[in-house]
This record gives sequence, structure tokens and C-alpha cells, in this order.
Amino acid sequence: QVQVVESGGGLVQPGGSLTLSCTVSGSNFRRLDMGWYRQAPGRQRGLIATMTFGGTPWLVDFLKGRFTISRDNDKNTVYLKMDNLKVEDSAAYYCAVMGQQGTMMGDSRWGQGTQVTVSS
Repeated sequence: QVQVVESGGGLVQPGGSLTLSCTVSGSNFRRLDMGWYRQAPGRQRGLIATMTFGGTPWLVDFLKGRFTISRDNDKNTVYLKMDNLKVEDSAAYYCAVMGQQGTMMGDSRWGQGTQVTVSS
């Protein structure tokens, strides 16, 4: 019933920018803590950013200054703005419901992922 859908990925040159969107349907988005993960080939999926339902952001240290997480509750959407992209940022990016609500949702907490490729 709950659906998490990411969009906005694509091919971008090093130094470029891209904004990912994640829309959640079938739930009360305003009550959800949200997060972004990324997974490069051969690596485990890692958490890089979170945004609580109250609007408190967290970003992994090595992405500070380049990535920004935000949300728009009226649009049931969480965003990940990526600036000054580097080749090593290439990965599949996933949105997920965090916290207790995410745990209750099981696998449905995950979106299908959107691919970001940074290349010249």
C-alpha cells in the first residue's frame, strides 16, 4: 500500500549538480522520518542523509558542503540536492522511511532506486 518512488537521477559531468526527489504515497508523510542511501557496485548500501518529520537534517560528514537534504510536506516529497558532484558519487541512490515506522513497513520502506552517474 505504501509506495516510495525516487526520481531525478541521470548522467552528469564532474562538478555538476543534480537534485533527487522521493515521493511517498499511502502514508501520512508528515509523520515519517526519511533518509537517503546510496550503493555503488560492489559496496554495501550506506546511509548518507536523514530528515526527521520535525525537519531536523543529518548528513554524513564527507558529503557536508556538497549535498543537502530537505522536505516538502505539502508534496509528500524529500529531496537530495547534490552539488559539485564527483566521480566517486556515482551510485544507485535509494530513499527510505526511517525509524519505527520504517521498521514496521519492512521492505516497502525502500524505493526502487535512481541511478546517478558522474562521468566526463
